Amino acid sequence: MTKYIFSQLVLNWYHKNGRKDLPWQINKTLYTVWISEIMLQQTTVKSAIPYFKKFILNFPNIKSLNNSKLDDVLYLWSGLGYYNRAKNIYKSAQIIKKKYKGIFPDQFSNIIQLPGIGRSTAGAILSLSLNFFYPILDGNVKRILVRYYGISGLLKDKKIEKKLWNIIESITPIHNTGKFNQGMMDIGASICISIKPKCTICPLKKECIAQIEKKWEKYPLKNIKKTLPQKISWFIIIKHENNFWLKKNTEQEIWKELFCFPKFKNKEEALIWLKEKKININTCENMISFFHKFSHFILHINPILIRLPYISEFFKENHKKIWYNLKNPQHIGLPRPVQKILENFKKNIF
Repeated sequence: MTKYIFSQLVLNWYHKNGRKDLPWQINKTLYTVWISEIMLQQTTVKSAIPYFKKFILNFPNIKSLNNSKLDDVLYLWSGLGYYNRAKNIYKSAQIIKKKYKGIFPDQFSNIIQLPGIGRSTAGAILSLSLNFFYPILDGNVKRILVRYYGISGLLKDKKIEKKLWNIIESITPIHNTGKFNQGMMDIGASICISIKPKCTICPLKKECIAQIEKKWEKYPLKNIKKTLPQKISWFIIIKHENNFWLKKNTEQEIWKELFCFPKFKNKEEALIWLKEKKININTCENMISFFHKFSHFILHINPILIRLPYISEFFKENHKKIWYNLKNPQHIGLPRPVQKILENFKKNIF
């Protein structure tokens, strides 16, 4: 199959079956496509849609983003995970204000220098918003190419990645680049999926090596799954009426800049902290433990509840420590496990 026929098959399929009504495809701009592409890193379209709608409603443009605080951005991102993406958006907005007078740049060389943007994301932003000729190579596109050309190897292998870039550069059409790129992503998301691909309805099936061999599971090679290490954390839930004591996390490992319950590596540390705050540890209530999975480890969370009849001098507020009110919640970023605990308490007051 010639490169022209390949791209034409993808375009024909896209015209009939491609997604054209996603929120970021309607009245799209460089700004809205940028936000969507950052959200779609490590996140499915279905999960990203409600967050994107809420984000654009609150920050319709870069100016509104620059007039906000990082806490406002993290608040809207809470629950979506991979919070560095939100921080990169905030940093980028500040850079755009200083270097580009608040206008999102339309040059590849400028876009790729923004935090959190690599070659594929920069290409996606320009091709999907302005139809500029830039190929993309996200996970969906890689999977299609590896199966179609029968390329053996791990996707993380630099030689394989270089080969895939050479291929996608050669088959991406100069005209209708945006539609082709969207078509490739849609085929990868709906047909050439990781498990049990729908080869019978794929527009590229006739000359796809994986389909011809009837061995789609060979492509791409899978990394050997490692058992994720487990870590333990103790959360101290300080409650006064409908208010909960939260601290801004300053640790580098997880949830930096998000508000969290005081957390400790073991129960002994937690109890020492309570004694320092002159809290009677006999009033502690053990809550149900639960797990939270990260990409690189599993966190076993043990919450301990303390109900305070009054607020002592040890729990005064400042910009890094607050009483979070369930009835009138502040706009701050919260990790998903913290949200989960607060939501359980919220059920009892509404």
